[in-house]
Amino acid sequence: MGHANGIPLASHDDETTDHITLASSEGVVISEFPTTFEAAEAARAHGLSILMGSPNIIRGGSHTGNVGAADLARRGLLDIVSSDYVPISLLQSAFALTAEDIGYDLTHAIRTVTLNPATAVGLADRGSIASGKRADLVRVSVVEGLPVVRSVWTEGRQTY
Repeated sequence: MGHANGIPLASHDDETTDHITLASSEGVVISEFPTTFEAAEAARAHGLSILMGSPNIIRGGSHTGNVGAADLARRGLLDIVSSDYVPISLLQSAFALTAEDIGYDLTHAIRTVTLNPATAVGLADRGSIASGKRADLVRVSVVEGLPVVRSVWTEGRQTY
């Protein structure tokens, strides 16, 4: 049904190269929460986007003992960050990716929560600041090491 309706598919909790190979053969384009370096490396080799949850970054690792999102980022194996079950952690995780031990520049980090997920699921009208895009923007200040939302624009209109 997903393929028939143009909906990009994601696999979930991939553990091995075989899991990724199967997922890729079935048209999956996103590896959501790979649990091992092996699976993440296989996802990269198969051209799948690699998605991890922002709480994993904020906590400093997986709550179930799986590979950590920051560890994947350090190896260049993290494309998309989702809020998972803690929406506020999405913005916080983007800034956490700029920590010296991870090394993303701010533009790269912000793309993991904006352009990369939009591109992966085919939402060409959002994810970057450009003519013809939705113009959903968030103005942020960093206060005592944490990002704080100062203003929000939705479809070009300030809503907060």
